Amino acid sequence: MLNDYLARPEGKTLEFKENTKNLHGIVKTVIAFANTAGGVIVIGVRDRTKEILGVEDALQEEERLASVIADNVTPLLVPDIEIHSYGDKAVILLHVPHAAGPYYYKSDGIDAGTYIRFGSTNRKADCETIASLKLFAANRTYDELPAIKGSLDWASIETAFGWVQKRPSEKTCETMGILTSYAGKISATIGGILLFGSDRTELLPDSIVRCALFAGKSKEKILDQKDIKIGLPFAIHEIIAFIERNTRKESRIGKIFREDISEYPPFAVREAVTNALLHADYSMTGSHIQIAIFDDRIEFTNPGGLPFGQTLQKALSGFSRLRNRVLGRVFRELNLIEQWGSGLQRIFAVCKRQGLKKPEIEELGNQFRLTLFSTRVAKPKLSGWEDKLLQALQEMGSLTPKQIAKLWKVSSRTARQRLREMLNEGSILRIATSIKDPRARIIAKKKE
Repeated sequence: MLNDYLARPEGKTLEFKENTKNLHGIVKTVIAFANTAGGVIVIGVRDRTKEILGVEDALQEEERLASVIADNVTPLLVPDIEIHSYGDKAVILLHVPHAAGPYYYKSDGIDAGTYIRFGSTNRKADCETIASLKLFAANRTYDELPAIKGSLDWASIETAFGWVQKRPSEKTCETMGILTSYAGKISATIGGILLFGSDRTELLPDSIVRCALFAGKSKEKILDQKDIKIGLPFAIHEIIAFIERNTRKESRIGKIFREDISEYPPFAVREAVTNALLHADYSMTGSHIQIAIFDDRIEFTNPGGLPFGQTLQKALSGFSRLRNRVLGRVFRELNLIEQWGSGLQRIFAVCKRQGLKKPEIEELGNQFRLTLFSTRVAKPKLSGWEDKLLQALQEMGSLTPKQIAKLWKVSSRTARQRLREMLNEGSILRIATSIKDPRARIIAKKKE
């Protein structure tokens, strides 16, 4: 276990201390870990060199640490303290759980003594973060709170749910959290305003999505930009349209069909957009979602790091912790998301299959960023049936779903499912509104 920690650098959930001389600093780290995502403090190891210095009289230090934490941290926090032998030296491992707080330095009070973890540093929590910690402790999310002011655009609600052939009643909207009971009346929630508010930008001016196309690989020159201020379900289409307008190239196959070549897998783009909207911290003021397109990449940046209790490793392994429950429920009802916690994994898998450079995810202080790259580092990994279709398309120019099912010797249902996967990854493109349409024609996408 100790060797695993020694192999890692300090970060969001790990810190090294040479000794216990700075107990105040250790207590601050304990508080920051408890409030953010838990973590381990390794005492008796030099950070930069990982030299094992050891702790003298480890049993006495263990008791002292337990006492100091109990006396100075509130609410009561009981970390797991272990002593490990490394050769002839003893190292103390302080395992701090993540739990509902907020935890703070008792003598400083909640406003001045609450800390959270940013990367490998502890930072004093601001009032917005403390409010979020209190909501977490109450098992509530910001988008579940009543908006107090503002109203819903019911025409927008009917339009959005019309996509999935549903007509939600007021009661259904309460169940999903779009509406809530407040001061004896039914009121829109903050999530409801973000989704369908008729005056959302007046009430939540930072909820805009700022899209920009830059020249080259830096932000020195803007070539195109657009601020998207409409409700979140409708914003997805506009954001994707902006990205497609600024990333597609054109070429032709045959005399009839035109082929638009996507630099990025459509599925990966859609998931990245949805992820940014779904996980943004809308309680933060002065910050908004940003979509930045460069020659070689697209950066999707949203306010708010990972939700409390979440780490990059957990996110990539499929562990999901929703920051906005109302948005999550509605997005799922509208089929804008499919499986909880699978988005990042599937983005990475699709890009790998397409031979693209591995996407990058980062926590940048109080922001989260996902970057997709257009650089190809390998040939696309195609299955036998995919390769067979693409070869046929190169010869024929286009095929209908019925012809493709015959080519693959499978049922129409299986053919449609396979085609849907290839369309999402950008391996092929279609001409028609649905691959169920007998008039649909599937055309090839050349690899660059």
